[in-house]
Amino acid sequence: MDRRTWLLAAASIGSTARATAPGLRLIVAYPPGGLSDDAARRLAQALEPRFGAPVLVEHRPGAAGLVALDTLARARPDGHTLCYSAITPLFLQPREVSPVIAVLETPALLVATPAFTGRSLADVVAQARAAPGHLRWATSGVGTTGHRVLARVQASAGITLTHVPYAGGGHQVNDALAGQFELLLTNAGPLQRAHVATGRLRPLAVGSPRRLAMLPGVPTFAEAGFPDANLASVFGVFAPAGTPRDVVARLNAAFGEALMSPDLRRHFESAGSTVLGGSPAAFAARIQAEAGQVQGPLSLD
Repeated sequence: MDRRTWLLAAASIGSTARATAPGLRLIVAYPPGGLSDDAARRLAQALEPRFGAPVLVEHRPGAAGLVALDTLARARPDGHTLCYSAITPLFLQPREVSPVIAVLETPALLVATPAFTGRSLADVVAQARAAPGHLRWATSGVGTTGHRVLARVQASAGITLTHVPYAGGGHQVNDALAGQFELLLTNAGPLQRAHVATGRLRPLAVGSPRRLAMLPGVPTFAEAGFPDANLASVFGVFAPAGTPRDVVARLNAAFGEALMSPDLRRHFESAGSTVLGGSPAAFAARIQAEAGQVQGPLSLD
């Protein structure tokens, strides 16, 4: 979408509902410093020249993404306020939103911190059986993909692990590097790849149909004996419910063009993620399909 096309689109958006501020507000459901922050900022940089207007990235972490979605729900459905989030918050407490575009599918990645003495997922199981509740497993929050993986590993192995929920972002990675807990279920991304490369975090398993090219020696959860825990996170962009379809279509086209950037694709794909894209209808269908697969034990502690 070139500048002229965006200006025409903006005029159409404004005729539907007057914007409260120029440009675009992109709410991020997680704190700064993580994969979502990186993705949102790279998208914002790619979109600004296309829109000919600023794209403000605003972090609203909390409640596994529900705080951001609630903030989005209060915004005018005029195409000027959007939200970047995983789809998992919609499974916790359904929210009325307008899917715009799927952005990334990112494998779950279980890493050991300096506090863990083991070298494999089998070692996690052995130590948890020897000392129930002693091992601490950090995630991005209650009900997230990381929490679902934890619940499925516990149920399958018959072990007890202590859940340490964060709000996502760089804080949990910093605490992992400091050994504040033994295990971190995060998403494969550039930051995680860098810490794995230096040996500060040790990868134990990935949630992927096949091993990641960047971690060829790391088994999938299925290979490690936990096929039900072989999960990935899907992230995308949402608009408020009631946003006109033509506005959603224009936003989808702009984001879709940004996702075609070779540099952006290379950045995320080299770290194990898959750049998605596609239509709003395809994204909505993906959410419905994933919602039907959310099952199994999950203690909302």
